[in-house]
Amino acid sequence: MPDLHCIQSALDRAVTDSVFPGAVLAVRRRDRPVAYFSSGRLSTSPLGRPVRPSTTYDLASLTKPLATGTALAILIQNGHCRLDDRVVTHLPECDGTPIGSATLRHLLTHASGLPGWRGYYERLTVGGHIPSSSEERASAKQSMLNLIRSESLVYERGTRSLYSDLGFMLLGFIIEHSSRRSLNAFLKDHILKSLTGVHVEFVLREQLPEFLDRMAQNGGGVAPTEVDSWRNRLLCGEVHDENAAALGGEAGHAGLFGNVDAVLAMTGIWMQAYHGRAGILDQGLIREFTRRQDPAGAASWALGWDTPSMASSAGQYFTAGSFGHLGYTGTSIWIDPEQELEVVCLSNRVHPTRKNEAIRDFRPMIHDLVYREFVGSSYGRSG
Repeated sequence: MPDLHCIQSALDRAVTDSVFPGAVLAVRRRDRPVAYFSSGRLSTSPLGRPVRPSTTYDLASLTKPLATGTALAILIQNGHCRLDDRVVTHLPECDGTPIGSATLRHLLTHASGLPGWRGYYERLTVGGHIPSSSEERASAKQSMLNLIRSESLVYERGTRSLYSDLGFMLLGFIIEHSSRRSLNAFLKDHILKSLTGVHVEFVLREQLPEFLDRMAQNGGGVAPTEVDSWRNRLLCGEVHDENAAALGGEAGHAGLFGNVDAVLAMTGIWMQAYHGRAGILDQGLIREFTRRQDPAGAASWALGWDTPSMASSAGQYFTAGSFGHLGYTGTSIWIDPEQELEVVCLSNRVHPTRKNEAIRDFRPMIHDLVYREFVGSSYGRSG
């Protein structure tokens, strides 16, 4: 039996050492009950309530595989797009631009040639104004698309990988163009409809008060992130990423909020498909999405997912077929399908400041500890 106390102690130590104000960790191994661990408080400035397993977090870049990756897989299954479609096929505005001839596969593996990040939000809005209607969001998305399509490539496409939010913004636009639905609507209608009681969503500006009330009623509340100088307020229920905020909180690279049960529900969709169990995703396609795409090993990316590398946040034991992703706010997922192990850690390490990077050392440590307790180190990569 795993020693749950040692895992809880490690989480408590991380709070004491100011790795984050608080966190929730959940571990699922095959059909065993989920093991939950929580520690700390929602915030330190001001002092917040204790964290609970039901606490909701800004999932940040977990949006990439959970929302964008899942949505693309569904669209591909339904024949609306293909992995090797060119961007221009779905976004005609990109005709004749450097990014127009990139494929969806290039975007998913961060090999499109696009730069990693640009502060577009400062050019889209004045004074931290957040779009708060479907019309304002549509206008902001068109303006963002115009900025991205004007970018010059910073390396030759397909020759390397450079982690790029810009590529996943484009994927979000492609999903909306192909499905003729907003990302939030697609998430609810095509992904969450197969799940019950799951609290995960893009939080639109006009829905923020209702969202905060609803999350307070479930007992866990919402963990705030940072005092944002652009918006001039402490962010709670508003996406931390400024470019996602400038799009109205609904983007292909960030914007999803959820609790640990919601994340596990969505990773469960991928685990089911990987093993060919009945669900909304096709096994062959999901095996392709979770396979490292660079056979030479120079880049660790699968399609929307990462895979373990030499200095991985997954630690040293997750097997080579594992896949996962990190979120800038302090969130992570690692999944070992061979051992049917799912580990989700949600925190707000950017509170009170994003300058705190102590989580870099915490992540591999906690994953090694969890793997040893729930699987045994002799089964991992270094075993």
